Amino acid sequence: MQALAYLYSPLGMLALSASDAGLHAVHFLDRETPPPTMPADLAACLQEPYRQLKAYFEGELREFNLACAPLTGTDFQRQVWAALGSVAHGRTASYLDIAKQLNNPKSVRAVGAANGQNPLPIVWPCHRIVGASGALTGYAGGLVRKQWLLAFEQPAQQGSLFS
Repeated sequence: MQALAYLYSPLGMLALSASDAGLHAVHFLDRETPPPTMPADLAACLQEPYRQLKAYFEGELREFNLACAPLTGTDFQRQVWAALGSVAHGRTASYLDIAKQLNNPKSVRAVGAANGQNPLPIVWPCHRIVGASGALTGYAGGLVRKQWLLAFEQPAQQGSLFS
């Protein structure tokens, strides 16, 4: 059975959906939104995703450790989404970096398309992926949110590009 919860964040309301299989999706809500779900009212499958996202926005969590079970995605998209987690908190990588990590440097455009279909933004940090020049490129949640997320993560200790 799929469950739904709403979490208020500095970027607006987030809708989280999950089942016993794991977290299915995180959506930014731009329209009139319902009130946030209270922790006591969370379905068991949403307790940990809710807690970790809340901790992330409070600056207490840098890496998510969640069971993720997207309901969509080709094998290639899932490979791209898995690779997103290798970009360390506070760092960025290019679409080409991800394509090279997948041993397919010619797949840059396909990586960009897959990145844009990521059902778990923030958890799978697609906001950390930028153009080869370092320019901010599209973000399904909007460039303002991407800029905010990158700025929010900047105080992180500097390290290697990939974790």
